[in-house]
Amino acid sequence: MSDFDDRSGIVPCKTPWGMWYQTIDEVCIEMDVPAGTTSKQIRCEIRPKKIKVTLNGKVVIEGDFLTAIHADESVWTLEDRKMVRICLPKDKATAANCWKSLLVGQYEADLWTFDQMEKKMTLQRFQYENPGFDFSNASMSGNYSGGGPELPS
Repeated sequence: MSDFDDRSGIVPCKTPWGMWYQTIDEVCIEMDVPAGTTSKQIRCEIRPKKIKVTLNGKVVIEGDFLTAIHADESVWTLEDRKMVRICLPKDKATAANCWKSLLVGQYEADLWTFDQMEKKMTLQRFQYENPGFDFSNASMSGNYSGGGPELPS
């Protein structure tokens, strides 16, 4: 997570196994697992367009991404032996590349959550474009869909 995310927080999309959220740069998955789980019990296969995560041989997450990710830069960790965090760097890191769902046809954000994700990513874009300002507590209204308006350079 970036400094902007640390200050402004995340917009999570809840799922049966935990949650996922996104920034301009990456999509993150937080999957709850039983306390005491070891890394040997987890198998995580990440490819540019798909993912498969199994726990004790049972599939927990499987499907195709909406757009490609950098599979070779992706990482997963087991935290406190009770949560798996998977970080997937986006191939197209722009505010306009806001995923409506984690996988094609699965784990879709409701309208309110997606709206909040778009707002946050647009503010993050403004932060990248104006590093001297702090947009972490800003609010916005108007045109922010698709990454917000194109501003003159």
